[in-house]
Amino acid sequence: MNHLVIGTHNQGKAKEIKEYLFHLLLEEKFNISSLIDLKVNYVVEENGDSFFQNALLKSKQYSELLQLPVLSDDGGLVIPYLNNEPGVKSKRWAGYEMSDEELIEYTLKKMHKAEGKERKAYLTTTLVFYDSHRDLILFSEAKTEGEIAKQPSQKMIKGYPFRSLFIVSKFKKYYVDLDIDEHKQINHRYFALKKIVRQILKHY
Repeated sequence: MNHLVIGTHNQGKAKEIKEYLFHLLLEEKFNISSLIDLKVNYVVEENGDSFFQNALLKSKQYSELLQLPVLSDDGGLVIPYLNNEPGVKSKRWAGYEMSDEELIEYTLKKMHKAEGKERKAYLTTTLVFYDSHRDLILFSEAKTEGEIAKQPSQKMIKGYPFRSLFIVSKFKKYYVDLDIDEHKQINHRYFALKKIVRQILKHY
């Protein structure tokens, strides 16, 4: 089994994960594709109670559908002041599908009374690898510490609204404003990928 599928329809996420997997040399063991590359239209319902459960749902269902190993992720913003919301609620935080701009506005409204340490937050991701032929499950997680700004950055990346609100503790800068070198130093998805790649290489 030398083909690995990145279990996402998000073009930005698929591109980023593929680049990181190339950097981590996983392409020496696998040909790497995404659901977009394979023209998979089926969308898994993410109804789990945790990031791990959602990532596992995606990796298992897509692996069983494609009969290939699948690497999926789930993650988002966690704000302790708001009882760890939005967490797995993600885009449906207010009970309906929100645009990036609406999510930023909604977050600022919820945080308008928070001051100082109350604005602490973190971005987290959980990765799950599943191979249906081996019934093999591997997982890893990582997070980036920071806080919620009182005003958003003027810069925005489609599909990643919280990066325009999240100030990274290490650099005291908006996540979205980090340069390439800074981004590599704190990127939670990259750290989680490093962990899971080590596990994958032990099994293959």
